[in-house]
Amino acid sequence: MARTVDEFNKKRLRSSNITVVISIALVLFLMGLMGMILINAQKYSDYIKEQLVVNAYYDENYDAKDSVKIAKLEAEAFTKIQALAPVKKAVYISREKAAEEAKKSMGIDSDALFEENIFPSSVEISLKPDYVDPLKIEEAIKIIKAVPGIVDVKNDSTLMVDVYNNLSRILKWILGFSILFLILAIVLINNSIRLKIFSKRFIIKTMQLVGAKRRFILKPFVLEALVLGAIGSALGLLALFGVWYYFTDAIGQSFVQDTSNYFSLVLLVLGVGIFITVISTVIATWRFLRSNVDDLYYS
Repeated sequence: MARTVDEFNKKRLRSSNITVVISIALVLFLMGLMGMILINAQKYSDYIKEQLVVNAYYDENYDAKDSVKIAKLEAEAFTKIQALAPVKKAVYISREKAAEEAKKSMGIDSDALFEENIFPSSVEISLKPDYVDPLKIEEAIKIIKAVPGIVDVKNDSTLMVDVYNNLSRILKWILGFSILFLILAIVLINNSIRLKIFSKRFIIKTMQLVGAKRRFILKPFVLEALVLGAIGSALGLLALFGVWYYFTDAIGQSFVQDTSNYFSLVLLVLGVGIFITVISTVIATWRFLRSNVDDLYYS
């Protein structure tokens, strides 16, 4: 009979541990998935911002005999533009290339409608994502205009503002959902741990009544919480990266796109899983250590 009861308790304990681990893994999987979406949403937001270009134009009026001197001045100006703080990437466009692009955009193959070198040479500039901010775009344009040899800077400021505002709005929603999932992770993991400790409340109180110190009673529960938290976090991360690998493989993109952010996400998920599990265990166990025997029947 005693052996039967002992086997029953072991099965119940094993079942309880499995339930806690699965709960932790599922919750952290969802939280990690939102974190992965947030990381890549920020990356693609920066990529889209970098596609919004600013065009800096050189002076188109000069004497043909000064072409060598002008070419040198344009090269110096281009070098200075590349070194500017707001500039992510700069591409030099010669007069000949500008004429070719104009022909392609208008669908014209003949040179009959074009005078030679009708278009000025220019620099196509991709700004760093921070400078696409409507409050900073004008500052960036002023810095570019101040470069010797640049006579005009043009950009579609309305498009930039619209794209920036829409991307910022999307990122705020994703960030909001990520914070919500973090709160849900804390609540759900805490509830799973409280139920597990609740099932052991009589064991906790019995150990206390026979003279065991609170630290002695807490220690095995904390160690068990560390193990369960680590296992649950690891399973959640395995599921997360498995799903993410399948998704990136399906759309033909690389699995790891930002190593530092991915590493930070792994540490965050592991930290949240272990920290919440341990803290919830300590709080739930401490509650029963402070309660009376009669209260155990009504907790």
